[in-house]
Amino acid sequence: QVQLVESGGGLVQPGGSLRLSCTASGIDIGGYFMAWYRQVPGKQRELVAKITGGGSSTAYADSVKGRFTISRDNAKKTVYLQMNSLQPEDTAVYYCNDMSRSYWGQGTQVTVSS
Repeated sequence: QVQLVESGGGLVQPGGSLRLSCTASGIDIGGYFMAWYRQVPGKQRELVAKITGGGSSTAYADSVKGRFTISRDNAKKTVYLQMNSLQPEDTAVYYCNDMSRSYWGQGTQVTVSS
């Protein structure tokens, strides 16, 4: 059974940091593009960051450039999203995505509030 399981979400104050993790089971993610998306109620899911299969290249939404960093450890079948300088507008459910095979995680809630 293929699963992508996100963790690391929670409540954080503005200016704080969180690190999200996405761990795969049932599949090997090595060599596959992976991404993080986010979604708020009533809006479309938004691509936040993506990373190539080997991790050599990344891309980010303009809204998170310079604050978020995507990385991966293929041996651990895990993709990370380090989020710094969080702002209330970053509040959303964050989803992990295997871009090549369209697998999705169940999402983890990130809430930025004082």
